[in-house]
Amino acid sequence: MTATRIDGKSFAAGLRERIASHVASLKADHGLVPGLAVVIVGEDPASQVYVRNKAKQTEEVGMASFKHELPADTSEADLLALIDKLNNDPAVHGILVQMPVPDQINPKAVINAIEPAKDVDCFTPVNVGKLTIGDPAPVSCTPLGCLMLLRDSLGDLTGKHAVIIGRSNLVGKPMAQLLLRDNCTVTIAHSRTADLPGVCRQADIVVAAVGRAEMVKGDWIKPGATVIDVGINRIDAPERGEGKTRLVGDVAFEEASEKAAAITPVPGGVGPMTIACLLANTVTAMCLANGIEPPRDLTA
Repeated sequence: MTATRIDGKSFAAGLRERIASHVASLKADHGLVPGLAVVIVGEDPASQVYVRNKAKQTEEVGMASFKHELPADTSEADLLALIDKLNNDPAVHGILVQMPVPDQINPKAVINAIEPAKDVDCFTPVNVGKLTIGDPAPVSCTPLGCLMLLRDSLGDLTGKHAVIIGRSNLVGKPMAQLLLRDNCTVTIAHSRTADLPGVCRQADIVVAAVGRAEMVKGDWIKPGATVIDVGINRIDAPERGEGKTRLVGDVAFEEASEKAAAITPVPGGVGPMTIACLLANTVTAMCLANGIEPPRDLTA
């Protein structure tokens, strides 16, 4: 068996096309433009690249992009004052503060300061609680992207046994809530789970989000399972030349491809979905703020 590659890059491109179409309709019918504000504190190179990509894709779909780049010595009070300003700006419908923030700033204080209606990555306690009890709320972007890929690959997820490797607030826990909502039986596993390979072998769906390069081996995968690899790890690649590196996921891709029915590659799998889902959540937030029914093809 050789697994089908789940093409997240192509799916994300299609999602952005749908977003652009909805944005154009909102402008024409209501005179409204969804606005996304992204705040970055400091000059972390990886974060800088990610923020540039967010701004670029926001503008490409016709949305308003508000990028705020603050120096690394910005005080917590100044950052919270900016968030308060964005909370009260009617042109801003989504707010995302790029993590990590410098040590002088408490990330929990930052998250708690964001207006839940504009929390387009589902970080605030209010929205986490709503997701847990099934109330309408923004859905964490990376888990939402994973769910969209799973539905596209498998259709109805009812009755599937999903094993999530990783218990983070960013991916593991919200992913579990989304899969429960889709009637899966869900197991949350992690690096200290007893007989982790054996637990994985029971899964119809494996979502790997543990942050360890190629940790999940091919013989952990049940024949015919669907594998979603959220990990992004940079490792040495001496075969490419001295000092060269390459990106790999949390799953040993080639090995797992011999067992799985379908699998996301790294790169080109889950990664492209995250920003596309951020844009989708911003459109939804703008609609809700203005009493407009959100587009059904952008939500989970």
